[in-house]
Amino acid sequence: MTPNLDALAAEGTRFDACYVQSPVCSPSRASLFTGTYPRNHGLWANGVALPRHHDMFTRALADAGYDCGMIGKQHLATCEHAVTEPRSENDGYRVFEWSHSAQNRSRQNAYLQWLSHAFPKLHDEIFPDEGHPSNAGAGNKAKGPTPMNTVPVEAHFSHWVAERSIDFIETERRADEPFFLMANFFDPHRPFGAPEEFRALIDADGIPPPIRVEGELAEKPSLQSAYSKASYAGAAPGFEDYSKAEIRELRANYFAMIALVDHEIGRILAALEASGEMENTLIVFTSDHGEMLGDHSQLLKGPMLYDACTRVPLILHWPGIVSEGARREELVQWIDLSATYLDAAGCPPLASGQGASLLPMARGDAGEDWRDFALCEYRDSGHPGKRPVHSSMFRRGDWKLVVCHGDAAGGRKREGELYHIADDPGELSNLYADPAHRETRRRLKAELLDVIAATEDRSAPGVANW
Repeated sequence: MTPNLDALAAEGTRFDACYVQSPVCSPSRASLFTGTYPRNHGLWANGVALPRHHDMFTRALADAGYDCGMIGKQHLATCEHAVTEPRSENDGYRVFEWSHSAQNRSRQNAYLQWLSHAFPKLHDEIFPDEGHPSNAGAGNKAKGPTPMNTVPVEAHFSHWVAERSIDFIETERRADEPFFLMANFFDPHRPFGAPEEFRALIDADGIPPPIRVEGELAEKPSLQSAYSKASYAGAAPGFEDYSKAEIRELRANYFAMIALVDHEIGRILAALEASGEMENTLIVFTSDHGEMLGDHSQLLKGPMLYDACTRVPLILHWPGIVSEGARREELVQWIDLSATYLDAAGCPPLASGQGASLLPMARGDAGEDWRDFALCEYRDSGHPGKRPVHSSMFRRGDWKLVVCHGDAAGGRKREGELYHIADDPGELSNLYADPAHRETRRRLKAELLDVIAATEDRSAPGVANW
């Protein structure tokens, strides 16, 4: 299903325990660009803009002489109501072809501009209105594919990302400068669907069923039962709205979207190879969050902090530099990516960055001094409900603690989850209230407090004793 990504992993290094800093798009992406945790960069929720004073690694690359480009989704500011996402003055991009998604009908949506020129009849059939109103809500409510998911491959959003990325590599980058390109695919993402030939690649009956057991949610935080009934705090259908056959088809469509993205990545890699720059280029493949897909009777994303949402793929590929066919088990995080890019370019890390370069481990370093925890935070970061939802995930060794904050943090009941990942990788057995694991829960809560204190933003220099 993913031959190109499989080959990239076989020729590079996989990090099998990479965690994002938020299970939601914008806070997670802001952690990527700034190298800081959400409570430090301030983009705490979708619909919030990254404060303009923050340094971004792309600005540092541009200042170091890199020709920087971005194709597709950026999502460091609001882009609802059919408006263009405001650009940060610190983004460093020379080429900025913004398109939040095919669903966003902004006239500045670069994908829709391309579609209207390359496939005008198809564009007008799908978007007959003149006003181009936002259609994000329709995408959330759709239980199956929308017309934008099933357009012919050559007109698809994922194909456009690859087309423009190839153009950048072949003709638009400055040949006398090193370059950085971010190819931001929107898929796989709700609404779920793919062109017919890619859906035909997937045997729905051959896909494993969701990871769940009947009655499981009785032992989980109560919020999960509410989200099982209605996703996105009521803005989208919940798991309980679907039949088993519909869940099976939803999962098949998701896999089909991945197959299409893999195909388009293959085209980008072929262009890079043909350009003669493959040997000189660090390639990173990753994702800003995961998707529940029916696991634990949940769909989409939100305050759930299961590995399905928080642990993401990460592949580093750089011939002659990165170890070939290696797999690393260390706990790494998205805050480490900005430091990795800057290290590869020979640049110092961001002054406020809290991550560390992954290149030493990707080269084969033992990683003995590497941090032994991962932290992920949700601060009412998705669709808001009647009461705010705040939760924190702390992974240390084989133990994973989730705290659903209550009382002063929104007035909800304080609840939690505790899993031993080695024994229970599916996170089915919640040990949080188990008397036999009371001391483990208390220890991890204390360690979480220590980590929160240790990861505060203290990047402002001290210039005197008082």
